[in-house]
Amino acid sequence: MAFYLGIDAGGTKTRCVVADETTILARVIAGGSNIIRLGESQAGNVLRGAVQQVCATARISPGQIRACCIGAAGAARPEIAAKIRSIFSEVGLTNIEVVGDSVIALHASFGAGPGVIAIAGTGSIAYGRGADGHTARAGGWGFAISDEGSGHWIGRSAVSQILNAHDRGQETALTRLVLRTWKLDSIDDLVREANSIPRPDFPRLFPVVLRAAEEGDRVARELLTEAGQKLAALVSIVIRRLLPQLREKHLAGGLPAGEMLPVATTGSVFRQSKDVRQVFCDALQKTFPGINVRQDFAEPVAGVLARARKLRVI
Repeated sequence: MAFYLGIDAGGTKTRCVVADETTILARVIAGGSNIIRLGESQAGNVLRGAVQQVCATARISPGQIRACCIGAAGAARPEIAAKIRSIFSEVGLTNIEVVGDSVIALHASFGAGPGVIAIAGTGSIAYGRGADGHTARAGGWGFAISDEGSGHWIGRSAVSQILNAHDRGQETALTRLVLRTWKLDSIDDLVREANSIPRPDFPRLFPVVLRAAEEGDRVARELLTEAGQKLAALVSIVIRRLLPQLREKHLAGGLPAGEMLPVATTGSVFRQSKDVRQVFCDALQKTFPGINVRQDFAEPVAGVLARARKLRVI
């Protein structure tokens, strides 16, 4: 019997599945394993442990895996892909495909067909494929300079807004909630923590922003609105790159519905924030009237397993 391994290596969680040709035999969820964020040593420990655990649960050895596909942020860079392959070779895996997390999410939503996926979890990116097979991306250049609308971006922006409010002699519900979450006593402590090395866990503040928004805090609600707008802007960039005829047809009276690319979403920000989802959908509908934004969420681990099953045996 042939066995296949699929791994969605996220910044906060790592999802692993082992399956045969038709049935998933075991699932494991481990901690974050993003090499760029966590470093090769920590990410490697998580990944190796997850492989060993999921194989043990399925009662097979890693050497019995016919093919393995791993989707990870940054894996489009050859040096990152090489490090990931090295990690998995250490546990006996040989037939390995390493792709970006956006690739497996797109595959989970649209298979080999056209569409655009928006990912907003710890990081963010928009990635799409046109009917002609060409692909395009926007965003996803890393937490320090990009990842707009992600959990990291929302958490970092929350701290920035707290300090802006403090400068104006104002307060936001975020102040109390963030200080409590990070176990700090004062604004001075917050400044030191936010600028510390290693960097603080900004994505951990995303649920805090959600709570503040639910309490009616204006600053928190504006942050979620801005996140939805920025994510929609990334998708708009991808759509326009994949459909260069869009401007001309819009000017001529509209693009036929069948020619517009469908859009899917995945990631904790979309899953947990109704406000972000609504703003995101509204913004895309305003820009591209009639666009199909799917209401169900993509399951990247399904995409990565499908790719593993299709890998050529070497």
